[in-house]
Amino acid sequence: MSRIGAASPDAIVVGAGHNGLVAANLLVDAGWDVLVLEATGAPGGAIRSAQVTAPGYLSDLYSSFYPIGYASPVLRRLGLDQYGLRWRHAPDVLAHLLPDGRAAVLNRDPAATAASLETFAAGDGERWLAAYGDWCQVAGPMLDAITTPFPPVRSSLALVRRLRVAGALRLARRLVTPVRRLGDELFTGAGGTALLAGCALHTDLAPEEVGSGAYGWLLAMLGQQVGWPVPDGGAQRITDALVARLVDRGGQIRCGARVDRVLTARGRAMGVRAEDGVLWRARRAVLADVPAPALYLDLVGVDVLPPRLAADLANFRWDGSTLKVDWALSAPVPWRNRAVATAGTVHLGADLDGLTGYAAALARGEVPRDPFLLVGQMTVADPSHSPPGTESLWSYTHLPFRRRWRVEEIAAQVQRMEQVLEEAAPGFRALVVGRHVAGPADLESGDPSLVGGALGGGTSAAHQQLFFRPIPGLGRADTPVDRLFLASSSAHPGGGVHGAPGANAARAALARDAALTGGVYAAAVSAAQRAVYR
Repeated sequence: MSRIGAASPDAIVVGAGHNGLVAANLLVDAGWDVLVLEATGAPGGAIRSAQVTAPGYLSDLYSSFYPIGYASPVLRRLGLDQYGLRWRHAPDVLAHLLPDGRAAVLNRDPAATAASLETFAAGDGERWLAAYGDWCQVAGPMLDAITTPFPPVRSSLALVRRLRVAGALRLARRLVTPVRRLGDELFTGAGGTALLAGCALHTDLAPEEVGSGAYGWLLAMLGQQVGWPVPDGGAQRITDALVARLVDRGGQIRCGARVDRVLTARGRAMGVRAEDGVLWRARRAVLADVPAPALYLDLVGVDVLPPRLAADLANFRWDGSTLKVDWALSAPVPWRNRAVATAGTVHLGADLDGLTGYAAALARGEVPRDPFLLVGQMTVADPSHSPPGTESLWSYTHLPFRRRWRVEEIAAQVQRMEQVLEEAAPGFRALVVGRHVAGPADLESGDPSLVGGALGGGTSAAHQQLFFRPIPGLGRADTPVDRLFLASSSAHPGGGVHGAPGANAARAALARDAALTGGVYAAAVSAAQRAVYR
């Protein structure tokens, strides 16, 4: 039997992942009364930490290194340092260890990075510095473009003014160039290309796919500019700061409150129903930090949606599944190549051709026999993660997207991952004093938004970006239901801990509710939605 919730806030935010918490914070800053309803027992989504391998060893359960989060204008404006968030850096940002034993090392000192790449090919050091110079010229407007609602008119105009038309055209070309081609154009040796391609493989894109160069260039250049920092004391500190800021300003969070329906009337979101039967009325808006299919198909229902939107959702593509392993080690990783020992993040197991083979296996729906590993040396980056003289280590690799995996399949791939590490660091296995395996189902169980262990809220492929995200439409947080906004990584600009989807949803909610212009805004959005979905 349903019952009415005790409060009727201005806004209800469904989901206390970082995007939901960002949206809630921006709304309380605007004077709104905000209630966040979280299905699990704790806020944070994929930004949480715990001791899961051995006593005294802290693991970041999902995400760890945050170059985009550190540089994000959205998070910077929240002033989370006032709520205890501090950042730490490993001595080296990133090392890509090639199968032949050589390592390309990215350091926050551009000269040090250049010196590493110079060992691969004469002149590649200068070529790296030139590529970094290109980035510095556009970094500010680029980050603004990434973290503001689509279309990013103001930042795009700033780029054109800065680069002129000719420069802007060449930047646009770089952003759509596959990372294999971009590496060939920028570098002569394997080191620089490896850094870019390894960064691109943080997404589900193959080195030959359109847009992979943009991701590789962005993450590598941010690493050069600001590093890949970690929160002092673990990823949980980001969540703790967002929660403390929200509560300090009067916002509320209820955990263990799973929403199973968005309540609508006459085409407008009126509130939500929780799984326990409680009905919560929202006076101004409902914002959903959940994947797009979950919002539209489960919480709203196809009977409320335009038929074409529901049909388009059938073509929504998830990014790959993920397998993550955390280890407690009794000593630092015994790398053959000691240049890797001081890097917070290590890319391991493949050169460029190996990355292509790995991505091809995933595209065929096969489990890669030779997995590419992203490795995090957490104690190197933040000594508080484990006792002195030890290491808290993690690694993840991608799998083909699938909701169900057999225990034997996961165990076999964990063995392959450990073999890759053993070959690069003989004696690694002998140092393991604790292990925690999180397969795709485990990741989804801990955070229901990580459907099938997909980390990005949907593929990073070009056909599901900008105004194609999450499906062909406006590329904005607005939905066909008035006063209902998509605030998750399924919305533009997608995955990553930068807070932009949450901020964009909050901005849209505020624009819709504006006293003088809200009606005009709603009419314009409604007209555009009809044109797209009729």
